Amino acid sequence: MGRFTGVLLASDFDNTLVYTEEALRSGAPVPPLSDGNRRALEAFMRQGGRFAVATGRALPAFSKYAPQIPMNAPAVVCNGAALYDFAAGVYLETAFLDADACLRGQAVLDRFPAVAVEAYHLDNVIYAVRPNDITRRHEHLTKVAVTQRQSLVEVPAPLGKLLLEADHETLEQVCAFLEEQGWSRDYELIFSGRELLEMTAAGAHKGGMVRRLADRLGISMAHVYCVGDEANDLSMLQAAAQGFAPANCVPAVRACGAQVVSHAREDALANVIRLLEQRYPA
Repeated sequence: MGRFTGVLLASDFDNTLVYTEEALRSGAPVPPLSDGNRRALEAFMRQGGRFAVATGRALPAFSKYAPQIPMNAPAVVCNGAALYDFAAGVYLETAFLDADACLRGQAVLDRFPAVAVEAYHLDNVIYAVRPNDITRRHEHLTKVAVTQRQSLVEVPAPLGKLLLEADHETLEQVCAFLEEQGWSRDYELIFSGRELLEMTAAGAHKGGMVRRLADRLGISMAHVYCVGDEANDLSMLQAAAQGFAPANCVPAVRACGAQVVSHAREDALANVIRLLEQRYPA
């Protein structure tokens, strides 16, 4: 038993646990987990805490980094469409897109020629239709080459999510188009960056999967804490007993009531754990 027994901490990966924005923009290498964050996470776990990454990345896009991250709980991947146990090498929970998702996604591509899409198959394959510069930068960041297809109709099921890639103004038009068609109610449509629009099954988001993880671990949501920087983190920040955010977070995260700590480049997770030490004195 330790001071953090019965406590779950879940953190976003990109620009929260590790600051990857510069690598995305410049093509520079993705930096490693900082020593400060590593030491803090290892101490948190030694004192009984459970730590999980909750990322928008699909399994193949995160699995190359997972061995570098100290975790002792399954990871939320694919923006909440799945829960994966790296220790056992198995999916524990999945929420697939429906059979209409690819047809509707292709309708988006037909309507908006500037949009590219990545389709995340849960069998460790990322398909891409009409890849653009955003796709190629994303490939560099994830270290996973996409498998190209001419149409979304050619992409096999099951899919955890579609990732639509274009400038922000175009993606806002995509959201409006999906709403006009009456399709938006069937999906979660969440920005994970200004040029990235996530499309998952209705109810499949980080908040929902963190709740399932806490239930599996037998941990009350009164002792679940989440950290994130982007709009796709809002559901888990709002579900947590307290949400935290690095100083580089988007305005919507600041507005949701998350407690802002240091920049992701400055050991944000270590600073969150220091705050938790005040909540759970030894």
